[in-house]
Amino acid sequence: MLKTLFVAAVAACLVSVAGAEDKPATKTLEGKLVCTKCELKETKACGNCLIVTEGKKEVKYYLDDKGNKEKYHAEICQAPADAKVTGKVSKKGEKNVITDAKVVFKK
Repeated sequence: MLKTLFVAAVAACLVSVAGAEDKPATKTLEGKLVCTKCELKETKACGNCLIVTEGKKEVKYYLDDKGNKEKYHAEICQAPADAKVTGKVSKKGEKNVITDAKVVFKK
């Protein structure tokens, strides 16, 4: 009986820790906003990706948005632009993803 309660308690802890990792955290990131089709040549349709320098490497954050239908896409479709993006950051597979993105271009 005691062993069963212990196993149940450990399982409950693991589930709550796993759930905490899956919850997207709201962050503000700065970097170069680029088109996933025109600049990165990764997609058939235009999309948006923020490239952030973290330490000595570049990390890509893909915006989960309407792609070229976003107001800000015209600004970056043919050439990257410095931007600050605030949104919920999470992982989908191996990709870093930003949802509910708010984009502000640096002047």
